[in-house]
Amino acid sequence: MIIQLINTIYQFLWGDLIRIPLPGGSSLGISLLILLLIPTGIFFTIRTHFLPIRLFPDMLKALTEKKNSKNSLSSFQALIVSTATRVGMGNLVGVVAAVSAGGAGAVFWMWITAIIGSSTAFIEATLAQLHKEEDPLYGGYRGGPAYYIHHLVEERLGRKKRYVLISVLFAVSGLICWCGISQVISNSVASSFANAFSIPPLYTSILLVIISAVIVLRKNATVKVLDTIVPIMAVCYFFITLFIIAVNYRQIPGVFARIFEEAFGLRQAAAGGFGAVLMNGVKRGLFSNEAGSGSAPCAAAAAECEQPAKAGLVQAFGVFIDTIVICSCTAMIMLLVPENLLSGLSGMTLLQTAMDYHLGKFGVIFIAVTLFLFSFSTFLGILFYARSNVAYLFGDKWCWQTLYKILALVMLFIGGIAAYTFVWDLGDVGIGLMTIFNIIALYPLSGQALKELDKYEKNR
Repeated sequence: MIIQLINTIYQFLWGDLIRIPLPGGSSLGISLLILLLIPTGIFFTIRTHFLPIRLFPDMLKALTEKKNSKNSLSSFQALIVSTATRVGMGNLVGVVAAVSAGGAGAVFWMWITAIIGSSTAFIEATLAQLHKEEDPLYGGYRGGPAYYIHHLVEERLGRKKRYVLISVLFAVSGLICWCGISQVISNSVASSFANAFSIPPLYTSILLVIISAVIVLRKNATVKVLDTIVPIMAVCYFFITLFIIAVNYRQIPGVFARIFEEAFGLRQAAAGGFGAVLMNGVKRGLFSNEAGSGSAPCAAAAAECEQPAKAGLVQAFGVFIDTIVICSCTAMIMLLVPENLLSGLSGMTLLQTAMDYHLGKFGVIFIAVTLFLFSFSTFLGILFYARSNVAYLFGDKWCWQTLYKILALVMLFIGGIAAYTFVWDLGDVGIGLMTIFNIIALYPLSGQALKELDKYEKNR
């Protein structure tokens, strides 16, 4: 019964809520989440006067913001934490799935989604800064949607409350989502290591849990480890892709021509494939950059910023790194391989075959190690996010923080030795519900973030 309920909610959130007929016999399926996120992104892009393009230099400048307290995070460290969770298996397997189902044109719509998603990321991160609280357990600050939703309801009611229903629902949805993601992370890592090194999944799972436990069960080791892992993994993946592009530079004009031709269904029009191109690109962009889901604000709230808008600019830049840079790297690796070599393949097998074409056995091993680093950093990042939600639900007690970490470690182990579709769906349901509860608050609260943007631009 529970599995059936989860599947029903999953279909309601991510299934095709409406279908729009298109010329050529195809149709455009649109889910509830897309109906919420795309208009929200467009609305905030217009309200911020196209912030992702207009203030891109300011995003880079905001990364240099210094902190004064030892226990708080700098703007750059907050970006590292949010990038750790954004840049994960979705940047590898997810992009492969989008291009496989929607063709090269899906990459273009992925880029468009990232641009409008940056504006949403700015609004929610700025609000997280405005409504953050001091963290008595870990030091520094904490916050996120559970907190700014709580303050919104208190303001509307005109009185203080211990709990607010929507905040509780957001916090619970987040904890459910991150448990589900823990399971999927280990399953992906165990599978890739089995393919690359012939290591049994059980051994990979045990090692992953031990390493994770050593880090997450210590008080503030998570951020220090992410400060090291995330820049290294992102830079290595980026430069390997640049090398592949340099070797195949003659094909680059043809690849971009294919992306733009297929983006508008010029090659698929006769087959009625435009709907698949558009929706796979949009879904991949939304799933990958997480803008609007309310997860990244949990990191943004922990940053120590001179002006709240600077935290928003940093998180808007995080969307750019995730989708425009890392997801595009994966797409280029695939699109520079002859189509006939990848025909009939999917998932990690497809990506590892592409890397084998470019770099031989080294490429297969490189992708396995990259997936390990991406996934491992995601696990550390989601446990950082969980801090503020656990504190909101259960108060400032170490026992509750530790219990949730142990639960996530158990899920990490289970995921490595068996694939549970139910838990994967559970993660998707969790992030879908988070998005709904978060967007409910973004519209009435957005005026506060826009005021901070005006202040920032006047001071600038």
